[in-house]
Amino acid sequence: MIGFENRTVVVLGAARQGLGLAKYAARHGANVIVTDGKAFEQLSAAREELKDFDVEWVCGGHPLSLLDRADMVCVSGGADLRIPFLQEAKKREIPILTDAAVFLQQVKNPVIAITGSSGKTTTTTLVGRMARAAAKPGQKVWVGGNIGIALMTFIDDIGPDDIVVLELSSFQLELVENSPHIAAILNITPNHLDRHGTMENYTAAKVNILRFQSEEDTAVLFRENELTWDQRKLVKGDLVSFGFDEPDSGEKRVVFLRGSQIIYREDGRESVIMDTELILLRGRHNVCNVMGACAIAAAAGFPPEAMRAGVENFTGVEHRLQWVRKYHGADWYNDSIATAPERTMAALHSFHEPLVLLLGGRDKHLPWEELAAEIQHKAHCVVLFGEAAGLIEEALKQAQTPDGPEVIRCDLLEDAVKAAAGACREGDVVLLSPGGTSYDAFVNFEERGNRFTEWVKALD
Repeated sequence: MIGFENRTVVVLGAARQGLGLAKYAARHGANVIVTDGKAFEQLSAAREELKDFDVEWVCGGHPLSLLDRADMVCVSGGADLRIPFLQEAKKREIPILTDAAVFLQQVKNPVIAITGSSGKTTTTTLVGRMARAAAKPGQKVWVGGNIGIALMTFIDDIGPDDIVVLELSSFQLELVENSPHIAAILNITPNHLDRHGTMENYTAAKVNILRFQSEEDTAVLFRENELTWDQRKLVKGDLVSFGFDEPDSGEKRVVFLRGSQIIYREDGRESVIMDTELILLRGRHNVCNVMGACAIAAAAGFPPEAMRAGVENFTGVEHRLQWVRKYHGADWYNDSIATAPERTMAALHSFHEPLVLLLGGRDKHLPWEELAAEIQHKAHCVVLFGEAAGLIEEALKQAQTPDGPEVIRCDLLEDAVKAAAGACREGDVVLLSPGGTSYDAFVNFEERGNRFTEWVKALD
């Protein structure tokens, strides 16, 4: 167990997770130093948020001299562990902790946590809705982590009987040494290789979510992703699996699809959870997300009626295939959360209408070839923007077919919106599903999605 009393804690980064860590450490008796690469005057909002805490600020960089005083270094999930400051801390054997690592050590409640290369935000949101439907009077449900509220912000307010549901990214899981009571891996596919370097490193970070479980815990795994299903060898406790195909009778607790019905089977006894007609989300991948949420809910002991209540009338999370407006006879959708080519492919498969696709951002060292081939018969126009535009354009050239899409290249997303408005036709879908991160031009995918929505609504 980590102790903070009278210890000097250096918090690297004054973003959402860093601020949550700083508050928690200060509240529990630590001497807190917050260091951020931005200038002091650029951090007025963060300083205002910490004004009631005794915190020392070091701005404009991360001087190695801070490590002379540090008992531990706390980082947000997005911090690059390769930077000199953290490499030096590691060399000096100063503990480096993410907000997830601290939270999982400090929280007293059983935790439901969800990770995956794709679908984790939708699935976490669904599980939170199911938990609220299943909650008893006076029992609160806390949904946070990589979405919503920073982990550490609310830990002292969590009641002993409350339900905690977390989305955890590979960045947050990279340094954890505790696993949640219910740990779900939805899928593992290439992602964030710009940060982790190799699939082996990326997979190892993801798998930390269940690596430290005990025999009293439960893992939830997707059967139809080979890399995910391979992790069942690490499961020490109970296992609940999910997938489209009906597994053989040897598996104890499973969720699967039979016709249009989602079925839960435990020890040979079957129950119908819901019909897929209840699902308002577009795409086969979202049926899979719902099945994953049902498997997690089953692991938590939520009844089928709570699962149905969580899905009913749910139209999706912000920035995930979010309808913006109809303009020039076309429906415009914001899928800014799609920061990998694989997620853009899933978005393409959600539509049967002709597409104008906005693609770009910052590359994550992921392959574009399969997406480029898929685009040839899915879109009649592709509008490229951002740092990765040239790289994607080359992949599209290599995959080009005689009836392939028109390709328009822009520097900025705002220009790409105007270009898409000129290219779209009656009955089209105009889809922002970038396939790259937002960090070339925006703080995060939320800001990119919000700006896209603003620009689309301003079209006249």
